Amino acid sequence: MSKEHAIKKIVIVGGGTAGWLAANHLAKNLITQNPNSVKITLVESANIPAIGVGEGTVPMMRQSLQHLGISETEFILECDATFKQGIKFVDWTTNPIAGKSNYYHHIFDYPKTSDVDLTAYWLKNIKNTGMSYVDALSIQGQMCDAGLAPKMITTPEFQGAASYGYHLDANKFSALLAKNAVKKLGVNHLQADVLDITQHENGEIKSLITKGGQTISGDFFVDCTGFKSLLLGEKLKVPFKDKSDTLFVDHAVAIQVPYEKEDAPIASHTISTALTSGWVWDIGLKERRGIGHVYSSRYTSHEQAEQDLRAYIGPMANNVDSRLIPMKIGYREKFWHKNCVALGLSQGFVEPLEATGLLVFDATAKMLAEQFPSSKLDMPLIAKQFNERVTISWDNVIDFVKAHYCLSKRDDSDFWLDNRASDSIPDSLKERLARWQHQPPSAYDFASKFDIFNLENYQYILYGMDFDTNLDNFQHRLAKDERASEEFAAIQNQMQFALSKLPKHRDLIDKIYQYGLQKI
Repeated sequence: MSKEHAIKKIVIVGGGTAGWLAANHLAKNLITQNPNSVKITLVESANIPAIGVGEGTVPMMRQSLQHLGISETEFILECDATFKQGIKFVDWTTNPIAGKSNYYHHIFDYPKTSDVDLTAYWLKNIKNTGMSYVDALSIQGQMCDAGLAPKMITTPEFQGAASYGYHLDANKFSALLAKNAVKKLGVNHLQADVLDITQHENGEIKSLITKGGQTISGDFFVDCTGFKSLLLGEKLKVPFKDKSDTLFVDHAVAIQVPYEKEDAPIASHTISTALTSGWVWDIGLKERRGIGHVYSSRYTSHEQAEQDLRAYIGPMANNVDSRLIPMKIGYREKFWHKNCVALGLSQGFVEPLEATGLLVFDATAKMLAEQFPSSKLDMPLIAKQFNERVTISWDNVIDFVKAHYCLSKRDDSDFWLDNRASDSIPDSLKERLARWQHQPPSAYDFASKFDIFNLENYQYILYGMDFDTNLDNFQHRLAKDERASEEFAAIQNQMQFALSKLPKHRDLIDKIYQYGLQKI
């Protein structure tokens, strides 16, 4: 391989969670395998605050932390992290009724599988008894309702009685990732403001010019500059595909509040409460709750959105400052162009309903690291494949998030009515929903490995939101009633055992601070 085509210097522009995830994954895959093969430099401005919308992750983050050599105990202590077992959706399905609870869980434990079709059996025999889909096919919904942790203090790191992700302080997580990348993996960290970007004659990016007059040259650049997308968007002119005609929310207003009491329970799930023009996230860390209202400015004013958020929180929000966060919903037409890849918000953003931000940032950073070219000559074909796969992932995320809105039966505002309008629903989602009216979803509906959300995720949303699947033409899958009854009874027995053994969430967090978790 000639020197002119070698990729020896990788420059990541921008820090935050996306930049430091990229630095860790690239360094882990490239530097640790061959320490002298490549030099990775991350350049970030000290004057740009992190947006930090996402404070929730999905279980994939456990794999990434293990892969990057970060202990779970260190992560929990340094990032104020708590456990997240899923999302509790309040008032999403029907109009809210005062004094009456209306919610369902999208949990991280997958429904129990069997050679018997338990979903079809639930639809036929159990749904009308009032037992929810999640409680019939898993133990985790009840664990969340009881305020329990997904593991015990004696459970080794990254293992649990049920699957889990985390809630975390996004800024502290970035700091932990930065420490890991620099001290353990050999990444160079440079604080500087980028004033200009130079290009080669062929259009590839050549170097960064900093405010201090320094020239930082590179062979490959990773754009983690947030919504500005300084490299891929502004310099390389890759257009942005706006998806606000499908997903209407475009702003969030966020407030951090302490608990009313030091020993207040910590929810082991995100609470997502639907309002008339959007929804509220409620995330419990050890010392505080992070709460925000995600809304569409087409249907409410910023002032009203903040009032609605403060009304949700109550007196604890008095005299506490809020932060307004504009959001661009959509993604770039290409994510890899010439010698530049965009990751994080510069690549795209879909509202944080299902912790989509950190999920996609982590997944695409890992994909880049594992597919990284050894030479510039390899880049065009690898870039083409990367762009195709990441586009599939973004479209899948958009379909899944939209399903939450268009399945709702709420009719108390134009926001909810317009979300069910046919022209706002992607054709791919309409086709799936039409098919699932006559047969439950199956693995055949999710043939792509790059579907970020899969069969089990859709099952929890569909049947949590009272989606109607007509089984009249599906009788051939409904045999073995006796066997199915045994399976459901076993789940209930397992649930009672877990409820009697697992600790309260706060109690476990306190013990981790005191003793730490067992290393694997």
